[in-house]
Amino acid sequence: MALDPELNEKPMSSRTKYFVVTTSTCLTVLLLIGSVLGRSASPDDTYKHIGVFSDVVSRIKSEYVEEPDMKSVTLGALNGMLEAIDPFASYLNADQYRDYLKNKDVKRADVGLILSKKFGYVGVVGTINGSPAAKANFTTGDMIESIGGVATRDMPLAYASLLLRGESDTTVELSVVRTRHPEPAAVKLTRAAFALPAVESRMLADKVGYINVDALSPELVKQVAGAVQQLQKDGAQKLLLDLRNCATGTPEDGIALANLFLNKGRITYLMGQKVPRQNFEADPAKAITALPVAILTNRGTADAAEVAAAALMDNKRAQVVGERTYGDAALRRAITMEDGGAIILSVAKYYSPEGKAIQDAGVTPNNVVSDADAQLDVDDNGDPLPEAAVVEKGQLKKVEDDAVVKKALELLAKA
Repeated sequence: MALDPELNEKPMSSRTKYFVVTTSTCLTVLLLIGSVLGRSASPDDTYKHIGVFSDVVSRIKSEYVEEPDMKSVTLGALNGMLEAIDPFASYLNADQYRDYLKNKDVKRADVGLILSKKFGYVGVVGTINGSPAAKANFTTGDMIESIGGVATRDMPLAYASLLLRGESDTTVELSVVRTRHPEPAAVKLTRAAFALPAVESRMLADKVGYINVDALSPELVKQVAGAVQQLQKDGAQKLLLDLRNCATGTPEDGIALANLFLNKGRITYLMGQKVPRQNFEADPAKAITALPVAILTNRGTADAAEVAAAALMDNKRAQVVGERTYGDAALRRAITMEDGGAIILSVAKYYSPEGKAIQDAGVTPNNVVSDADAQLDVDDNGDPLPEAAVVEKGQLKKVEDDAVVKKALELLAKA
């Protein structure tokens, strides 16, 4: 196909040259940092990609139908590149980073959403049970188009989290595209101070002890341990650990949870380009049970819960039943830039005992069963119909009617 001669290369203005040099510098830094994720490239490849990027920027500047907002172009490029390698990464400009540092450790009311980036927007990993977001029926895969009227397209993830926090009883309005409804809907959430939901347990038929875990923390791991010990005293001969929609907690919490059930073997290991490999082995003194175990997971299972599920499955200590998990288990750090901004990036990943990066691959159960939550009927606003709404975990619904639980109980019956 012939090209119009007037579309051939034109000399760049000084303004364009400045932009290209600045953006290329940012790209170089990000490419080098991105290599900590294990995606290193040779210098020749790196310079080749930078050259292509600079050429595209130049063409946008000189040939686009109208004068482009190069600040938006730059921001979109930076955030798009970060999302491509790390859906939990953020690029914060100097002002945003100052706000982040000022507020990141401040205890403030929240709405209970756990977030990542998806298709350039802020996506929902899960919610904290009992939180305003959980009560508003947010679910894994929902996408937030705007927060308080500000579009989340290319919004830094860390900054989105800051916008959702605030004073108790204040409201924030979101525009949300539900996984089961294509049209955006306005949802107003009232920020609240809420505690992580407690661990719930009870005895099912055939002496199967059921333990429901909605979130993880050092205290909640202790609650799991107490529940296991009490169920054993009550005569439990097998255990069913429900980690569906458990997306809160650190990898360290997942390691501690796995160790309750493992008296030997590798739980996980952490490794990055500039982070030396660190192995986490089971401590026999911390194991509290040898009963057969089945674990339930779904697409809302993330982070700490994934570390535990992968460890018990790979060590042949438990059957894992349900859906592939979300994929989030990494060590993240803020890396400051010369302009006062920063990128928050995964610098090391946690791996399953068999060597799979949990953030990349999630955890695929050795017994895949679709979660019933995915088949909910919804109204015109994309909200679950009352008669189809799932009873919140922690309420005493008859879990034996759940297809995932049924499969787990079948497997435990053979153990």
